[in-house]
Amino acid sequence: MLKTLFTALCLLPYALVFAQTQPYNIVIKGGHVIDPKNNIDGPMDVAIKEGKIALVAKNIDPKQGIQVVDAKGLYVTPGLIDIHTHHFYGTNMDQTYMNGPNAFPPDGFTLRNGVTTVVDAGSPGWRTFPTYKKQTIDASKTRVLAFLNISGEGMRGGNYEQNTNDMDSKLSANTARQYRDYVVGFKVAHYEGPDWTPVDRAVEAGKLAGGLPVMIDFGGSNPPLSIEELFTKHLRPGDIFTHAFGQLASREYIVDLNTKKVKPFVREAQKRGIVFDVGYGGISFAFSQAVPALADKFYPNTISTDIHIGSMNESMKDMLTTMSKFLAMGMDLQSVIKASSWTPAQVIRHEELGHLSVGAPADVAVLNVRKGKFGFLIIPGIKSIPIKDWNAN
Repeated sequence: MLKTLFTALCLLPYALVFAQTQPYNIVIKGGHVIDPKNNIDGPMDVAIKEGKIALVAKNIDPKQGIQVVDAKGLYVTPGLIDIHTHHFYGTNMDQTYMNGPNAFPPDGFTLRNGVTTVVDAGSPGWRTFPTYKKQTIDASKTRVLAFLNISGEGMRGGNYEQNTNDMDSKLSANTARQYRDYVVGFKVAHYEGPDWTPVDRAVEAGKLAGGLPVMIDFGGSNPPLSIEELFTKHLRPGDIFTHAFGQLASREYIVDLNTKKVKPFVREAQKRGIVFDVGYGGISFAFSQAVPALADKFYPNTISTDIHIGSMNESMKDMLTTMSKFLAMGMDLQSVIKASSWTPAQVIRHEELGHLSVGAPADVAVLNVRKGKFGFLIIPGIKSIPIKDWNAN
């Protein structure tokens, strides 16, 4: 299981009197650096100055740092990026994830878990984003970005998320352009119906906003909509299929339960550039999909939590627990780190993040890998089954 021991986010410069004699604010010594962008996977030191990565090298003199962090036996990685979260918290009890009780402030579950950037997955829409920016983005120490819900109200719940008349591509694109430093794309969520209207309007908004990606979360349909049609006729390379390992009756899933193999068109879609995101959530992840998928060498592009009041208190827990499950299912550590840092940065088109290049923001996580027999909760309140007891064949 991964465990965060240290996290630095945009570290502030120390007093000038110290900087005059010591070139670095912080030196992280003796750790094993994993930086997928720069193909670094080995013992290295990391120096930080004035909120930026200043040097990554072997044997940096600790006397050059005002503060020295002993990372011996630990992994030093880029700050983690969770691209599926819900943080539009509020006191309107009938508004679910939009200024309501199902969301929560990000800082409580981010920095202590090595997460330095979160991307809210559609809690605000074009009509409610100004409020979200004021009470969440502006008030957080965590870097907060957002996918804008194609529904103007956002995730208000009920009929508000079913109203296609409120799904306006032009107004969504205008809001994204107005808040271009914070909006990274568009989100479709919770729509119940056998048509593609929300998807197509979100994609159109992406085009109008300069090619921003969309993240798709099917609410459901009976019979389920075809994800092959979604991948081949509606989405573009770079668009995101979240809850990729979900198994609900109202949604088509990616692993054939008879063959326990990933459906061929799913693998082809990933090759064409469709991004498969975990988006664990409360009911949107199933080991019966994930275990055979990983055994079939199908890995998610991005690991994310879909963290909200429900999922953080049930089987998902947090980013590190989610990463740990993929590590336990056979995904190698380097791939887990890449899917939680550099690849998400590319997907949201913030390539200044997710790596330890000199000059990059000093988003750094120091992690410990604990080896042992750990069980992970599968059904909330029922039991915990060790991964090794699952048969992926």
